[in-house]
Amino acid sequence: MKTSDAATEITRASKSNLAFAFIAMSGARRRDITTFYAFCRVIDDIADDDRRNQETKRRELAMWRQSLRGEFANEPALAKPVRQLLSTYPITPEMLEEIITGVEMDVDIRRYATWDDLRVYCHRVASAVGLVSIEIFGYKNPQCRDYAIALGLALQMTNIIRDVAADLKADRIYLPAQDLARFHYHEELMNFEAARAEKSFADASRLLPLEDRRSMLPAEIMRSIYQALLRRMKLDNFRVFEKGYRLSKLEKLGRVTAQFLNCFLNFRRRASV
Repeated sequence: MKTSDAATEITRASKSNLAFAFIAMSGARRRDITTFYAFCRVIDDIADDDRRNQETKRRELAMWRQSLRGEFANEPALAKPVRQLLSTYPITPEMLEEIITGVEMDVDIRRYATWDDLRVYCHRVASAVGLVSIEIFGYKNPQCRDYAIALGLALQMTNIIRDVAADLKADRIYLPAQDLARFHYHEELMNFEAARAEKSFADASRLLPLEDRRSMLPAEIMRSIYQALLRRMKLDNFRVFEKGYRLSKLEKLGRVTAQFLNCFLNFRRRASV
């Protein structure tokens, strides 16, 4: 199997909302964002694999760090196309290494004491992903970086809220211990965490430059899908221990269509000015 095919298969198999957003892209940029997403998926799977012990996980992640700096024997097949991204876009090894550092936190850390601690984790595993993604999407206004940071935080907090039950089964609690104690495990805790995500979604919407709305269409699809997911959980009183939350393919397609339409209307408005 060719490397490009392998990256596509990894992306398709993940059934991720992020992969779904790639429908807004074509050509080389779609190929390259697929390669980057496959990289993120592979290193995340290393940290989450219960069949690997901690030493094995650290060793494999260290191999990925090494491969970002140059080719070495028996490196993953995906390593070479990932390195190609570094020469094609304004992406540095340090930007990808920050994502690996975030994944490494899942190898050793099972609890977070404060929001500040959790925010560091969210930045590394989500906002750092956004900062690389926007380089592949292409943008004009540097404010897009602030947009990516805010959106990444919102998406990761939504994931954390959705996955509370599954994470607990894996002996992981991402919700800060400080918040758990403050709300005495009451349902208001979830509303409090959701408000954090909602604020970050609002910040992202405010920070997105008008001239970059077209290039950020895949990210805006993600924002729309995850905001709808968060709203659904909130309206259902966050019954995450009783049921799983997701949007159907039809619902996602509806949001993709709406974002395409918004993008088209914004372009028409700008063209008429």
